[in-house]
Amino acid sequence: QVQLVESGPGLVKPSQTLSLTCTVSGDSITTAFYYWSWIRQPPGGGLEYLGHIFYSGNIYYNPSLGSRISISRDTSKNQFTLQMTSVTSQDTGVYYCARTGQISSPGRSYTYDSWGQGTHVTVSS
Repeated sequence: QVQLVESGPGLVKPSQTLSLTCTVSGDSITTAFYYWSWIRQPPGGGLEYLGHIFYSGNIYYNPSLGSRISISRDTSKNQFTLQMTSVTSQDTGVYYCARTGQISSPGRSYTYDSWGQGTHVTVSS
């Protein structure tokens, strides 16, 4: 059974860069044809899809975030990462990594068959 575990700082200062890592076990992030995604949920808000990295290495970002985010992977460690620059208080929330075999509705929870437990990120000085 696949397991995903997010890790990263719980507190980030405004204007700094947030870096999160998702460590995957029980499956390889290069297994066809899975998408490995980052999703977040602000306090009191709904899920927001941030982007994904396909098993092949292709990457897609939610256009609403512009150039603030980047996703990468380390296949030797079976990890993929999220970096978000110039964070503000609006970036506070719970960040999840998740896996799906189809990405037609990336902002919907039912899209994903496996989730990490989520990591709380607070942006505050």
